[in-house]
Amino acid sequence: MTAPATGMTDAPLIHLITGSTGAGKTTYALALAERLGGVRFSIDEWMSTLFWMDSPQPLDPAWSMERVERCLNQIWSVARATAAQNLPCILDVGLTTAASRQRFTRAAQDAGLPVQLHFVDVPADERWRRVQARDTDKAKTRQLTFDVTRNMFDFVETLWESPTETEMRAGNGIRISPEAAPPPKP
Repeated sequence: MTAPATGMTDAPLIHLITGSTGAGKTTYALALAERLGGVRFSIDEWMSTLFWMDSPQPLDPAWSMERVERCLNQIWSVARATAAQNLPCILDVGLTTAASRQRFTRAAQDAGLPVQLHFVDVPADERWRRVQARDTDKAKTRQLTFDVTRNMFDFVETLWESPTETEMRAGNGIRISPEAAPPPKP
């Protein structure tokens, strides 16, 4: 149904992609953007293009998080304007915690934009296998430009909050199984 004042439809215009490290979020987001004819926003690409080349060594978490937050704010600003033109927006921006997902779900709802949460649900052992394969052949997988160590993987696992059923309902959520979110082909 189209709303007369804005021309928006009930179809989701903001797609939030979540899953832990190695789940296949970016691969899934790329395929979803292509299928929907939408625009994908990737925090990894924004940070790589805008900031990583200037990062202090060793990496300072406060420096990094300040820039991640700047990117997230700008990504949302552009995504909101894009979705207001009835173009689906796929946000591949981490969303590892319930609070981060709630932030974007509320922002979309406050803007009157239909939202859908996509949970790429892959077991940890399979995700670690995928990370190792990705790190071995970055050129073919088009993924991160740095290796994810086992320590990094395990640390992110301590931060990861799987969406609850209540959160999935609130975000019009769908669960993507490992079969539906295969790793990139070598």
